[in-house]
Amino acid sequence: MKSVDPITFQIVNTRLSGIVQEMQRSLFRTGFSTIIRESQDASCAILDTQGEIVAQHVVLPLHMGAFPACLRELLNSYPLEEMSEGDAFLVNHPYRGGSPHVPDMAVITPVVVEGEVAGFCANMAHKTDMGGAVPGSCPAQAREVYLEGILIPPIRYVSRFETSREVERILAANSRTPDLVLGDIRGQVGANRLGEMRMKKLISEYGLDTVFSTFSRLFDVTEQRVRSEILNWKNGTFFGEGFLDNDGIDLMTPVRIHVRVEKEKDRILFDFSGSAEQTTGPANIRPPLVQAVCYYCLISLIDPYLPNNYGLARVVETRFRKGSVLDPRFPAPVNAYMMTAHMVTEVVFEALGQITPERRVAASAGSRSITLAGKSGKTGQGYLQFELFAGGTGGRFGKDGVSGSPANVSNCCITPVEILESEFPISIDRFELIPDSAGAGEYRGGLGFLREYRILDDEEIFSSRGDQFLSSPKGIDGGKAGRPGFLSLNPETAEFKSLPARNGGVPLEKGDVIQLGTPGGGGWGDPMLRDPERVLQDVRNGYISCQAALELFGVVVGEGPEDYILDLASTREVRQSRQDKIRKTNSIDKSMGP
Repeated sequence: MKSVDPITFQIVNTRLSGIVQEMQRSLFRTGFSTIIRESQDASCAILDTQGEIVAQHVVLPLHMGAFPACLRELLNSYPLEEMSEGDAFLVNHPYRGGSPHVPDMAVITPVVVEGEVAGFCANMAHKTDMGGAVPGSCPAQAREVYLEGILIPPIRYVSRFETSREVERILAANSRTPDLVLGDIRGQVGANRLGEMRMKKLISEYGLDTVFSTFSRLFDVTEQRVRSEILNWKNGTFFGEGFLDNDGIDLMTPVRIHVRVEKEKDRILFDFSGSAEQTTGPANIRPPLVQAVCYYCLISLIDPYLPNNYGLARVVETRFRKGSVLDPRFPAPVNAYMMTAHMVTEVVFEALGQITPERRVAASAGSRSITLAGKSGKTGQGYLQFELFAGGTGGRFGKDGVSGSPANVSNCCITPVEILESEFPISIDRFELIPDSAGAGEYRGGLGFLREYRILDDEEIFSSRGDQFLSSPKGIDGGKAGRPGFLSLNPETAEFKSLPARNGGVPLEKGDVIQLGTPGGGGWGDPMLRDPERVLQDVRNGYISCQAALELFGVVVGEGPEDYILDLASTREVRQSRQDKIRKTNSIDKSMGP
C-alpha cells in the first residue's frame, strides 16, 4: 500500500465522512414515505471491494453489521468483473444478506473507475410495506420469515443506468403501497449516485492508490484506538443478562438474553451462546446485527466520535450458538428484531459496566413501533402509517435520563403530529410525558410518554411490536426501575381493552382510540441522595408528583400560594428517619447471624 502523509490522510478521511453525510441528507429529502422523511429510518455507507465499511453516517448503529453482510452475499452472487458503471443492486433477505428484517431494503451501487470496481456506495431504508401477513410486513405472530413479506436475495435492479421494469413490477405487485415503495427505492438509488459522483471526484483528485491506502489506514487507526483503550481495562470474565417479555406467540415465557464477556489484555470476546433457543415468534435476530451492537457499545464507552469502520470488526470477537434466538436457523421469523437488539445492548452494557463502573448507565425504554393501515374513504387509495418510538433513557453518573427520546441502537425520530394529521385519517388527542414513569435515583431516568390516536376512517388495521410491558427498565446502584409501558383500545370507556405489546391485524372502526404509553428509564444511584432542589424542580415541571417526591426521594414538597415549595427541615427528618430504620434493620440481621 502507498504511504499517505498525515495531512492527506485527514483530508481524505474528512471527505469520506462528508460524502456519506451528503448521501444521507439526499436520502431523507427525497423519501416518499414518512418512515424515511420523518422517522429517518435509514443509513448510508461507503464500503471497499471486500465488503467492509469504510465510512458510515450512523443513524442506525445496527447497519454497521447489516451492510457488510449484504455486500458479502452480493459478491457471492455477482463477482466484481460482472459489475458495470451505472449498476445498482437490491437485497432485503435477512438470511441471504444482512437486512435486519424484510422491510429494510438495501441498495448497493458499485463505484467504477477506469472499468474496475473501486468500492461501493450503499444505503438501507425501511419500506412501508413489502407484503406479508399484515400491512407493514411486521406481523407480531409470524412463525416464519415467509409471512413477513417478499424476500429479495441480491439482484441487479439497474443495469448500466437502465432500471429493470420487471423488478419494479414484481415489487409493486407484492406491496400494499407500491408507489411509496418504488419512490423510496428510486430515492435510494439517487442518493447512491450522488455518493458515486463524489467518490469519483475524490479519486480523480488524489488517485486510487492514495484513497485505497487511506481505507487501510482508517481500519488500522480505529483498531489501534480501541485496543489501546481496552488494554487499560481490567481483565476477567463478566456477565450480563436480561429478559424479553415474550416472543409474541408464547406470551407466558420470557426470552433470555445472556452475554459472557471475556477480556484479556487488548482482546475482548462477547459470548452469547447462553441465550435462549430461537423463538417461535419473531423475536429472533441475526448475528451480524448482534455484532453491530457490540461495536456500538464499545464506541459509546470509548469515544462517541470514533470512526465507524472495519477496524471495529477486527477487535470484536463474538461467539453464538446455532439455533439460538441470536443465531436462528432459516426460516425463523425476525421482524421484531429491534426489541431483542435493545436487550442485547442492555446486557452488553451491564457486563462492560463491571469493567468500567464509572461509565455505567441504567436501562432504557427500548424500542417499539405501531402500524395503522387502511383505505381512505376520501381518495379510495390505500395508506400505511408507520411510527417508531422509544421512551425514557436510563440515568447515568452526573446526569438524568432523557425523556421521550430514542435510545441506544434505535436513533429514529418521532413523527410530528402535524405530519400525521395531514397525511393520515387520524387525530392525535394526547401527546404528553407520563408523570412518575421515570425510575427514581440520585440521577433519575427519563420519562416515558403517552400518545393517543383517534381513528377518523372506517376499517383500519392496527399492529404493534414492543416490549417491557411485563418487565421494567432496570435501575442500577440503588436506582429504581422505570415504569412499564402499556397499550390499550378505547381507554376509559365500556369498550376498553388492554392490548399486548406485540400484536398484529387488530381491526378498528371510526371513533376508536388507541392509547400507547412508553416505559420510563431506570434510575442511577440511591434516590435518597438526590438533591432536594432537583426533586422540587421535577415536581414543578410536572415530572413527578408530591407523593412520589416523598415516597421515593424522601423529599417533602407542598403547595405554596403561587408554586410548589420545598420543606427542607421536614425533608431532613424524613431522610434521617429512613436511614435510622435501615441501620436498625441491618443491625438485627447481623445479630441473627446467617
